[in-house]
Amino acid sequence: MARLWSGLRKGGITLTYIQPGKPQQNAYAERNNRTVWHEWVDLYIFDSIEEVQQIATAWLWSYDNERPNMGNGGMTPAQKLRMAA
Repeated sequence: MARLWSGLRKGGITLTYIQPGKPQQNAYAERNNRTVWHEWVDLYIFDSIEEVQQIATAWLWSYDNERPNMGNGGMTPAQKLRMAA
């Protein structure tokens, strides 16, 4: 973990922590974490980090390209991005 933090600092990225017991201070990340855990992490028993990476990649592609999002007016994130370009 120290190696990760060192790399972040070298890249000019600063970590900012929320107050303990205040997840609403980081609502977007907390909602993302809930979605990820609910939709795929809790559904599998993983045998390797490679399997986790494979499932995460497939899920993220599906989330971005196949799954309509009501926050985007019923479009997928990929459709919304194409409209913005």
